[in-house]
Amino acid sequence: MSSLKILDAIGNTPLVELRHVVPAKSGRVVAKLESGNPTGSMKDRMARALIECAAADGRLSPRGTVVEYTAGTTGISLALVCAALGYRAHFVFSDAFSDEKRYTMRAYGAEITDVPSDGKKITEQLIKKMINTAAEISRRPGHWWSDQLNNRDGEAGYYPLGEEIWQQSGHRVDAFVHAVSTAHSIHGTAHALRSHNPQMRVVAVEPAESAVLSGGSSGSHKIEGIGIGFIPPLWRPREVDEILAVSTEEAKNMARRLAREEAIFAGTSTGANVVAAIRVATRLGSDATVATIVVDSGLRYLTTDVFRS
Repeated sequence: MSSLKILDAIGNTPLVELRHVVPAKSGRVVAKLESGNPTGSMKDRMARALIECAAADGRLSPRGTVVEYTAGTTGISLALVCAALGYRAHFVFSDAFSDEKRYTMRAYGAEITDVPSDGKKITEQLIKKMINTAAEISRRPGHWWSDQLNNRDGEAGYYPLGEEIWQQSGHRVDAFVHAVSTAHSIHGTAHALRSHNPQMRVVAVEPAESAVLSGGSSGSHKIEGIGIGFIPPLWRPREVDEILAVSTEEAKNMARRLAREEAIFAGTSTGANVVAAIRVATRLGSDATVATIVVDSGLRYLTTDVFRS
């Protein structure tokens, strides 16, 4: 029997049905507990795919340095994979995101370069400055920029997520609802689910304060990990049936409700996912099954105002 490695623990996370926050006569809402991954986030799936593909084709040299801009979640997952496989990590981060993410990336051995925010607001200008900084760092010898916004390798990391949801839901998913950052996870998961149910509805979620996917203007918000303020290069609108906007306050309130009423401890992007999933489930009615994702653990947001009220 071969020994298991830490990266083998990625995936096969639980699926649970929400019992208390979903109104009566709504459809069934099931949520994939991606907090069950090694770092407590779904991004472990993408990080493994990005690094393994780059190592296999020679873009990432042995003991090379992986560079990325990050709101923290992707950085933590990349740092895990780097530590497991013997690579170095250098990430561009900001004070707009939680301190827990900074400390966790450092715990895995990552070096961090900071880009200051405007009053801790997540804006298009901040994200683009972080991206440009990562590009500059990646020009150093032995450095490889994973470039999550333009790297298609990450999408395949989410194919197993869709397969798991299909199997665990009892082979019934009428709608998949998920927030958009790079677009890897919504497209990859939906790809796998639609291979089983081509009529399944795909619903994207974005911050109401920066609803650029819906044709609105770019603005600042506080839903960490989504809503970069401009259209992601890998976004494919023809593969999405609907886009729902959720405000920062709605997302925060739902994150608190999930902890108190469902015993699911998660962050604000999960809160946004569940708010939108409930809207869809209410519209589709009691016979429908709506799937969404618990993106990461609430442990990453203890120093933010989400859990201080």
